[in-house]
Amino acid sequence: MDIKHLEHKKKGMFFVEEDGERLAELDYFASAPGQITAYHTEVGEKLRGQHVGDKLVEAVVNFARENGLKVIPTCSFTKKVIDRTPEFQDVLA
Repeated sequence: MDIKHLEHKKKGMFFVEEDGERLAELDYFASAPGQITAYHTEVGEKLRGQHVGDKLVEAVVNFARENGLKVIPTCSFTKKVIDRTPEFQDVLA
């Protein structure tokens, strides 16, 4: 599965697309210097049950690490995944 990243100004998203159709996404914005807020995660029916949401959260965690950022997870799903995954908690703001 190919997770793509799109960034425009202060907003960005990680997403999965198939034949031009967006099937899953995690949206974030730059909320303060050195911080991003992950505020929305959505996985369409075609990908449900395949842990795609978890993979999107992992992508945003890796992005934060690579760029020296901290994550504020206001999306309940993103927060739940980070809270239950000890190795992700280093990126929490």
